[in-house]
Amino acid sequence: MTVRTRFAPSPTGFLHLGSLRAALYAYLFARKNDGVFMLRIEDTDQNRYVEGATEMIYRTLREIGMSWDEGPDVGGEFGPYIQSERMALYLPYAEQLVREGKAYYCFCTKDELDERRAAVEAAGGTFKYDGKCSQIPYEEAIERVKSGEPYVIRQKMPKSGEASFDDLIYGHITAPCSELDDMVLIKADGMPTYNFANVIDDHTMQITHVMRGNEYLASTPKYNLLYEAFGWEKPVYIHMPQIMRDAHKKLSKRDGDANYEDFTQKGYLKEAIINYVALLGWNPGDEREFFTLPELVEAFSLEGLSKSPAIFDPEKLLWMNAEYIRRLSPEEFDKYARLWYESCGAGKFDPAILTRILQPRVEIFSQIPGMIDFLTDFDPDYPLELFTNKKSKTDPAVSLSVLDMALPALSALPEFTETAVHDTLLDLARDAGLKNGTMLWPVRIALAGKQVTPGGAIEIAVLLEKDESLRRLNIARQRLSM
Repeated sequence: MTVRTRFAPSPTGFLHLGSLRAALYAYLFARKNDGVFMLRIEDTDQNRYVEGATEMIYRTLREIGMSWDEGPDVGGEFGPYIQSERMALYLPYAEQLVREGKAYYCFCTKDELDERRAAVEAAGGTFKYDGKCSQIPYEEAIERVKSGEPYVIRQKMPKSGEASFDDLIYGHITAPCSELDDMVLIKADGMPTYNFANVIDDHTMQITHVMRGNEYLASTPKYNLLYEAFGWEKPVYIHMPQIMRDAHKKLSKRDGDANYEDFTQKGYLKEAIINYVALLGWNPGDEREFFTLPELVEAFSLEGLSKSPAIFDPEKLLWMNAEYIRRLSPEEFDKYARLWYESCGAGKFDPAILTRILQPRVEIFSQIPGMIDFLTDFDPDYPLELFTNKKSKTDPAVSLSVLDMALPALSALPEFTETAVHDTLLDLARDAGLKNGTMLWPVRIALAGKQVTPGGAIEIAVLLEKDESLRRLNIARQRLSM
């Protein structure tokens, strides 16, 4: 049997991390087993459709490196792969079930259903459709349909017994049929419901393994009854634990930072995101934490999946992203950082120096503007208390004497290079009997106007170049002299 998995997102916005993980696991399982990974767009809920969302799904998966073997844009023998283009397929299957007595036409209006629901809930019960229209003779129902009376088609659930299925993660699951609602298959507008279209598509596209979140566990007994009603072979079910923000709350886009693009826009690397998402509910069985996508394919197994909820830890993702940044080549770092340099007007500064001082310190690229803002947005009115540092034994008086030495020496340099600035300042410290830190602290504060900077006095001076460096040193000297 050829393994066939699918990722079937709804085009309702950016790709949620839970959906991304579902796609990733389906992809890894298919690739590990030399199977087929399919992309299917489930757009039957037109009220939630977001323009451009389908293209965003394509772009995100391709950016990550998850190619699909069949799908809307690559074709395949089981297309179309967009549900709205398969509309002619669903009604005949529902009508087949009606003819066989396994489904029925329901003519109850919304007002009638609302009234019955209100009565049940007022009595403290939970409303489920009472099956009223299931008693209408088939011939009468057909005549009412032909006359143009609005209707839906409902699945006729057994009134007793159990609906059960086996899940590779959660084991044997059973649900009393008496608790199952007569699920709508075809809505009043002729569109199939998500649940019905999902089953028809999975069967007709020969999906062998259905991998999805465990929020679908409650619906799966209904799915299985449909498979049984048609006499079809059921797929293998693999329900994955939900991703939680904490022990009590699901990760939700309403809380922010739940979508793939939320993180890429903040400067997270796609490799770090996919690596971290892979570990949310799966364990490789050893101590490894870092995987490329091909390495994930090699390591992935269903035995490593957990049934416990996966807690999303922003700090762990931040740490992992920082580790990925450290592993970039200088050229790769500059490629990613360039956008952030441009956003804060720092694109003109020496990229080699920027990379050297930033790459060991940056955790996500969006931190860059705040780390180097002093290069382009210098505030000369910074607190003079910054010149006091017990560790380097500096205070405003010592700092003034340091600047009195540094200014003329730096002004006299014919070439304002790192080597020249370094040797000049350290030679001054040696000749004056000062520690290097006592010399460099006041110079750095004068150049940056900040206590914490990603680089030291020498790197900052060379980035700013000679004229700007001397201007800032003079500002500090004047303020300290007052």
